[in-house]
Amino acid sequence: MITFLLGIALLIVGYFTYGKVVERIFGVKEERPTPAYVNQDGVDYLPMSTPRNSLIQLLNIAGTGPVFGPIMGALYGPVAFLWIVIGCIFAGAVHDYLTGMISIRNKGAHLPELASKFFGKSMRHLVNAFAVLLLLLVGTVFVSTPASLLHVLMDGQVALGILIAAIFIYYILATLLPVDKIIGRLYPYFGAILLVSSLGVGIGLIVTGAPIPELSLQNFHPENMPVLPLIFFTITCGALSGFHATQTPIISRTIQREKQGRKIFYGMMIAEGIIAMIWAAAAMSLVGSYGGLNEMLNAGGPGAVVTEVSTLLLGAIGGTIAVLGVVVLPITSGDTAFRSARMIIAEYFQIAQKKISRRLWIALPLFAVSVALTQIDFNILWRYFSWANQGTAVIALFVGAMYLYIARKNYWIALIPGAFMLVMVITYILNAEIGFRLPMTASWIGSFICSGAILILFFRAAKKARANNMPLEVDVSGFKHSA
Repeated sequence: MITFLLGIALLIVGYFTYGKVVERIFGVKEERPTPAYVNQDGVDYLPMSTPRNSLIQLLNIAGTGPVFGPIMGALYGPVAFLWIVIGCIFAGAVHDYLTGMISIRNKGAHLPELASKFFGKSMRHLVNAFAVLLLLLVGTVFVSTPASLLHVLMDGQVALGILIAAIFIYYILATLLPVDKIIGRLYPYFGAILLVSSLGVGIGLIVTGAPIPELSLQNFHPENMPVLPLIFFTITCGALSGFHATQTPIISRTIQREKQGRKIFYGMMIAEGIIAMIWAAAAMSLVGSYGGLNEMLNAGGPGAVVTEVSTLLLGAIGGTIAVLGVVVLPITSGDTAFRSARMIIAEYFQIAQKKISRRLWIALPLFAVSVALTQIDFNILWRYFSWANQGTAVIALFVGAMYLYIARKNYWIALIPGAFMLVMVITYILNAEIGFRLPMTASWIGSFICSGAILILFFRAAKKARANNMPLEVDVSGFKHSA
């Protein structure tokens, strides 16, 4: 278990070392009031404690990503551990921290507003449409996924349609009501179930001496799918995910002090990386072989692996709790996906959200579209989502790099992972069946050329913005005086 335990240790060390480096480079302003106080409206903007914000952030960003993604990524073998650890410390956690902190400095703005500010108004329309579509897909799939898991867990005694309807009702309430009424109250309990189930599986692996394979760069995928660039689109939420950029502004509007940002944004991404390591290790060690894992995935999907692993390690009762922990993940990302979509649309059209009637007029069309989407086969759409998800992560990292460049700080901490993933995103869409279907060699060449051109445009825009002294944050100097 050397690779597995060392990987988890590195994630924890990364939080206390590289996390502090990133925090120092960004430059926390303890005296600066946060949007939770400056823009307090009792609905989306209101102060909440660090433990509560941390659990909400973890559950917001997790979804089924740190479970299902690593289980499917386990087909590649122990190389999956490398991407989880390196990606989480140097890309995913940096992505989440910078997105959250820059949002705090700009009234809790979502990614479309930040992209508009740093890259021009045309990017605002593009990223806004991109983000809302992404959130609708996430919210819809995170209705059907937990409903299916619960249907199996209850041995089909409750109709699938009833479970879907119940989850939709919960999502509507969580989207419309103030953030502290449902999300703030239920998430601590949901978070406890998630953490207990994940720790239970992790401890079970260690206690039983599960045969977790050691580090190898060999590709073990039974269908010989290439590691590069596919692993970056298979394991997303456990390492790097653009979906997180749509979720962090929820907490940037409830955080009390900027100093809490590293624990909430960077730290919860590290926690998600640990969960991803546990489920990747469980999938690699307990199914018998990579071919056996592939067969189980083809027969019952990642949910079947979750049930098998949980029951094998924790018995009937413990296994049920572990499965419930996995059920919690999509529900607690689905509700905030719809909430984020409402907030982004309201921000785009500048619609105040204090009155519930205004929230309702935005939310109802979203849920109507989502209900219609539940009737569509998501296999193809979800492949596009995977690509769009990492494309969103690239945009968020480039926003972070632009902010730091204008501020004359070390922008490489965001630009290097952003440029790396830009190459992977372009390569994937050029080569994939859902893309241009070019040969892999041509895809790599085209990707490097396109990425180089985009980087040239980035530096031109960054130098111009720095020369014009673009304001990086909203002025809140008068808040204390008026308060």
